[in-house]
Amino acid sequence: MILNKLNINKNVLLKKALLDKHVPDDFYSTTNHATFVYHNNQWIKVKNQRMDALIVINEHGAICKKLREIEHGDMVVCGDTGVKIINENNDDKVDNSFNFMNNYVSSERRNDMLIKDLAYELFYNNKKLTLVAGPVVVHTGGDYYLSELIRQNYVSSLLTGNALAVHDIEKNLYGTSLGVCAKSGRVTHNGYRNHMRAINHVMKYGSIKRTVEAKALHSGIMYECVKNDIPFVLAGSLRDDGPLPDTVTDIIKAQDAYSQHLQKAEIVLVLGTMLHGIASGNMLPAKIKMICVDINSAVVTKLSDRGSSQAIGSSN
Repeated sequence: MILNKLNINKNVLLKKALLDKHVPDDFYSTTNHATFVYHNNQWIKVKNQRMDALIVINEHGAICKKLREIEHGDMVVCGDTGVKIINENNDDKVDNSFNFMNNYVSSERRNDMLIKDLAYELFYNNKKLTLVAGPVVVHTGGDYYLSELIRQNYVSSLLTGNALAVHDIEKNLYGTSLGVCAKSGRVTHNGYRNHMRAINHVMKYGSIKRTVEAKALHSGIMYECVKNDIPFVLAGSLRDDGPLPDTVTDIIKAQDAYSQHLQKAEIVLVLGTMLHGIASGNMLPAKIKMICVDINSAVVTKLSDRGSSQAIGSSN
């Protein structure tokens, strides 16, 4: 289904970038839908599709580039002439123009049907999850099930922040999460320092992988990632304690690392993280299914409203 139907059978207008990280004011800004450009009297599919990017045409074809990736001399698509946007999901309900309010989310929806559909795709269609998770997964006991999914080879990568890794390691070393006993739910004596003890423990070995290899960590999400060769990215933030040596503190490098895994994702599952969830949604092409689970319905709604039309959400 073509989402825009005006001026598409004309060659695109290309303008040269005169500076690094700067383009002409009438640049074309991409959506997350599959996009084709009409150049030299033929349609070319744009690679690395994502929203809020620019289209550059070179000897390799047409490719999405972030503004910071633009180099002097790049030929940038300007205006919308010769640009065709395709809805690959074949959803007739999609409007004729890209917009930020094209999905619905409700806490009244039956989650069991969503779960069955997800399980079917994982088991019968042999698909894998790209997990985007927050520390609440550890605090609420979901780490046990997440570890099991990793162990049973349903996960292709884990995208998270410093906090999930810290509290996962804390819980599996000291039995607490933020100093609260995982079994009794009670605050433990001096437990407030356990997350710092966990960071200090990993610092001794130099990385999470080396900690596992030294048999100084025996269980948990991060342990299973290492043992099962599942790549993970820990994106740093202003709030981080430590951080862990594996945490990527350069935010541009963290974005690029996330994007590399998301571009080849099959299904993205977002668990309890507004920051990383919305960031991931912005990097995804529309054809990749995203499932968001959060106690706060505003998170799910915001993810959908931002333009991630492929998002399915539950706030229960």
